[in-house]
This record gives sequence, C-alpha cells and structure tokens, in this order.
Amino acid sequence: MIVLKFGGTSVADAEAIERAGRIVASRLDRGPIVVVSALSGVTNALLALAEQAAKGHLIGALRAVEGLRERHLAQAELLLGAGTDECNETSAELSAMIDELAHLAEALATLGDLTPRSLDAIAAIGEKMSSLLCVAAFCKQGVPAVHVDSCDVMITDAAHTRAEPLPDEISAACRTALLPLVRKKKVPVMGGFIGSVKDTGVITTLGRGGGDYSASLFGAAVKADAIEIWTDVDGMLTADPRVVPDARLIAQIAFEEASELASFGAKVLHPNTIAPAVRLGIPVYVLNSRRPEGAGTKITFDAPKRAVSAIAGKNNVSLVKVGSPRMLLTEGFLRALFEIFERNRTSVDVVATSEVSVSLTVDDASRLEAILSDLRELGDVSVERARGIVAVVGGAISEGGETMARALAALGGVHVHMLSLSATGINLTMVVDDDQVKPAMQRLHAAFFGGANA
Repeated sequence: MIVLKFGGTSVADAEAIERAGRIVASRLDRGPIVVVSALSGVTNALLALAEQAAKGHLIGALRAVEGLRERHLAQAELLLGAGTDECNETSAELSAMIDELAHLAEALATLGDLTPRSLDAIAAIGEKMSSLLCVAAFCKQGVPAVHVDSCDVMITDAAHTRAEPLPDEISAACRTALLPLVRKKKVPVMGGFIGSVKDTGVITTLGRGGGDYSASLFGAAVKADAIEIWTDVDGMLTADPRVVPDARLIAQIAFEEASELASFGAKVLHPNTIAPAVRLGIPVYVLNSRRPEGAGTKITFDAPKRAVSAIAGKNNVSLVKVGSPRMLLTEGFLRALFEIFERNRTSVDVVATSEVSVSLTVDDASRLEAILSDLRELGDVSVERARGIVAVVGGAISEGGETMARALAALGGVHVHMLSLSATGINLTMVVDDDQVKPAMQRLHAAFFGGANA
C-alpha cells in the first residue's frame, strides 16, 4: 500500500484534478490510498467569510459562499460533462454542502461570535467538497475510487483548530474503514486536515498544513510502503527558490534533516508530516504533480550524509531573554520556564542557555504578552521583535569545526544575536535581524553550494 497526498495546487481546478487522477491510475497496482486538500485558496476563503459573517457582514459573507458554489460547480461540469448524470449527482451533493455553509454563515452573523468549534465546521467544508469532486473525477477516469469521510478515520482530541490526533484510534478506524476497501482493489479518497473528536464526532481540524500530517498518520496506521506528497515543486531544494534562484534539488535526504528544514522555514512539508513515518521507517517522497516523471526527493533513514544539505530561513521571529541569578544551581528553573510556554500553547524554536540566563525564539506571538507576564515572575525579561532565523542543516555539521567556521565567515558583517547547534548536531541556527534573513541565506548558499551539485 501507498498513501498519495495531493495539495491544494495539485487539485486546484479540473486540469489539475485530471492530472492527479492519472497519477493515481498509474499506481493502482500498489494499493493507493488518496488524501486531498481543499482546492487552492478555498480554505483561506472559508476562514475569511467566517470572520466576515461573525462581524455582521452577512451579505459579503454570502457573496463569498456563492462564489465558492460557482467555482466548484464549474469544475464539476468541466470534469464530468454538463448535464450528465454524474455531474448532476455530484453537483447536487456539492450544493448541499454549500447550503450548509450558508446556514453556518447566517448563524454566525446572528450570534456575532466565531468560536474555534464553529471555525472548524466551516474550514472542513473545503476538504469535504474537494474529496467528493475528486472521487467523481477519478471514477470517470477509470479509477475505482470510493469516498471515505475523514471524520470517520481521523480521530482527535477536542482542541479545535489544532486538534491532536489519537494514533491508536486512527489505526483502529483505518483497519475498519480503509483496509477492506484496499483489499477489494478500491481506492479510498479522503480529505486531509479534518477529523472528529473521539466519541462525540464533532468536526475538528489539525491546523494549517495538517493535510500532509493526515497523510503521514494514515500511512503509519496502515503501515504503508511509502507516502507520496504531491505538490507544485520538484521536491525539497537546497534553499527556498524565491530567495535563492539557483537552489538545487535534493535527490535524497535524511528524516532528521527534512524535519529540521520543515521546522525552520521550508515550505514543502508541514513540520509534523514526517513524524509518524519516522517511527516506522516509511519513506516519504516529495513530487511535482505538474511533472510526475520527475524523481522528486526521497526522505528516508539511509540518505547520504553531507556536511550541509540545505539552507533554511524564517522571518517574523521574537527573541525572548530571561535572566535570573536564581538559575544558578537551582533545580526546576527550566521546567518552570517551559511550563509557561506549554500553558500558553506556544512552541519554542531555538534555545540557548548560560548559568544565569536563557534565550529562546518563538514565531507565534499571539500569546506573547501573557507569556512575558508569567516569565517576569522568574526573573528579568526582555523581548526583541523583528528578528529572523537562518539555519544551516546537514548530517555532518558537528563533525569537526570547519562547517561552523565557514558559516560564520559567510555571515561576516551580519549581526548574529544568538547561535545554537541542535542536540543532534545537524542544525546550526543563527538569529539575525529580520531584514537580514534573505541576504544571509543567499550568502550561506553561495558559500556551501556555489556551482556544485547538491
């Protein structure tokens, strides 16, 4: 079995969905399970109209609802043929979902309160519609596709808008809902990103980028032979090509390196995508749905070990510094510090410590004021905003000092506010001024890759 995940750009319209169908058809002998995102841009549109409705702007919200109806019905006609039974049936189901969306918008306008639970109910509609559309299109192409409601398989806790999946429950649901279909040579097709609360069945979402995470969780649950992430780029590159135009394709990369790149700015993968596959050693392939003949990038355990595999960057980071003489020889200080971030559901990216101070970075500043207030109980606190991160990632960075020296030499003249080598020794991270992230990445890429192949 294999799991194929098609991102929003890979199911953006009728042409893209037909390409996806051809890719699935080429893998029928491998027992494919398909996970799809909402059509490109739809999730953003859903979230925007939800906010609009909650603010009382119902006419604008309903206009957006009708725009989504027109878009999906138009693609159904292109895929299935206007007036055909298949098109009429699919269009009726899509219209029913859009009608539900309109009712939700009206309810929000009446209540004037956009709760996480109602936001999930609205955001989930994008994947529900795209998966339904893809099933109909795939069937017309000769693929024996069967729609499976992700809410029946992706079982989560009740943390709406970023629910935590429950792997044991997901595995049990996959054995019941997916494996019998695969054994019958059927192709299950599901929306990613969405699930439901254990026991109650209330709709949840995994957060942005959760579609890739869904695919990896399903792959782990069925012990797939491989997970293929189909997107609009050729694979993982040595840097973001929007920043470094001569970035090169990485043919093979280690799980640990890929995970670091995802966490520190690489846009190809959601940071959590790899974790479920890592536990079982399932290889993950990143492929371009517009060029399916390409080799893409293979993410696995036994990748070649390089001093540097890629350069990554991240903007809009806050650097928090906590200093306290009480840290010296005090047990439990760091635990108390990190519990503050845990209570505020805010993850920490980079950490550096000394005997009496801790420096760390966060990229989600939505709860930063509350965090700073709590941290002041531990010591003196300062925050530096408008910072960014550049990271040099490679399996052999820590083997000798040459790579680190070369990285710092490449950044000569750039103010480095903080420096950290990861515990695994594969990620050298530097905090710089936000406006220096792009030039720093370019200089680092030139220093380590120059004109050589990656």
